[in-house]
Amino acid sequence: MVRTVALNGLPGGVGLLDLLPADGPLAWVRRGDGLVGWGEAVRIQTSGPGRFAAADDAWRRLVARAVVRDDVRVRGTGPVAFGSFAFDDESPAGGVLVVPSVVVGRRGARAWLTTVTSEAEAAARRGEEAAGEEADDEAGPPDFRPTRSPATAPAASPAPSPGAVYEQPGALDPGAWCEATRDIVARIRRGAVDKVVLARDVTVTAERPIDPRWVARRLARHHRDTWTFVVDTMVGATPELLVRTHRGHVASRVLAGTVRRTGERRADQAHADALAHSPKDLAEHRYAVASVAAALAPRCSSCRVPDTPYVLSLPNVAHLASDITGVLRAAEPRPSSLALAAALHPSAAVCGTPTDAARDVIREVEHLDRGRYAGPVGWLGADGDGEWGIALRAGRLASGDSRRMQLFAGCGIVAASDPAAELAESEAKLEPMRRALGVGTVVGGHRTP
Repeated sequence: MVRTVALNGLPGGVGLLDLLPADGPLAWVRRGDGLVGWGEAVRIQTSGPGRFAAADDAWRRLVARAVVRDDVRVRGTGPVAFGSFAFDDESPAGGVLVVPSVVVGRRGARAWLTTVTSEAEAAARRGEEAAGEEADDEAGPPDFRPTRSPATAPAASPAPSPGAVYEQPGALDPGAWCEATRDIVARIRRGAVDKVVLARDVTVTAERPIDPRWVARRLARHHRDTWTFVVDTMVGATPELLVRTHRGHVASRVLAGTVRRTGERRADQAHADALAHSPKDLAEHRYAVASVAAALAPRCSSCRVPDTPYVLSLPNVAHLASDITGVLRAAEPRPSSLALAAALHPSAAVCGTPTDAARDVIREVEHLDRGRYAGPVGWLGADGDGEWGIALRAGRLASGDSRRMQLFAGCGIVAASDPAAELAESEAKLEPMRRALGVGTVVGGHRTP
């Protein structure tokens, strides 16, 4: 049984991320609004090229069997699954949808609590609810003090610091990564491919276990305009919305073309102006926009694609950005947000173009398994609507070692790319995760506090 009730609000000064317990936290939060969850009512694990379709089908069947009582009925209420999917069809990371036992959501002034219980638990609780229902109706929405079941109580605890954090190179050290960039540029100039997004990883080891809540709260504090996520092993703050659907409307934010910010107003404005007129960055951006527009057009009765991008300024970098919107075609069943995410993935912003040729180059020269980095991450509701970002500015918690995390960054390589400049861009893109973890400066080949 799925039950959603309105809340009068959250305790003063408490944000959604502050509610998360240490065990199995889940989050999708931007500017203080969004969804957090904990407990695991259902896990849907998939793999291979059909991972999206298999997860979508399993979700539809699960929702069809659910008994739902939703007293709020806004986007994000009722049954919700948090999801994360591998970038590559061949990655063993596959895909996952996690249905939490408890979800707390907030959009503006409205807040709600959703609980998922088994039939046995629901039957045991019905007597209690029947006894208190009349009083509930008279009193209005509850405060954030759910007491009917221990599962609904916010079991949050302080998120401990990981202590000192040390960094080591990943699959390719900076010199080897620059050499891979030169290789890709040579392939592009020979006409083998138009654009390739080259990822880079580094590994960090902490003094104590890395609590994803510690990382997420620090990311959200410094990057309010991004979507902070915690799903399974992935933690990050993505600035790129792959797709959002709501009542037949669809939106996607495409980012490609980057410049580092210095924090000095005049210098940053000059850099932003240069970015907006850079032939190299504009070409890179056009590839990304074209790939998203081509995937959405057949599924939309109307689609708006901006003629020129705008400059989106974030704390550490500025991007060329384009917001694409559309109206989905009237069809039964209407494609879910997850199905649309699958259709859009991988866009030229995270893979390259042509897609198959770029993916082949990635598999050959990156020397790493991206896992769910640069794959879709987000949430899905009972009606199929939801929000999916691209897992960027992100890290993956190591399996079997809670003190280790793999951090990722990627750069779009085109014919005019300069390896040193691309390396500097990757450093800027690693900065949010490094700052959230408290990673310091490089000493003796290792980054230390």
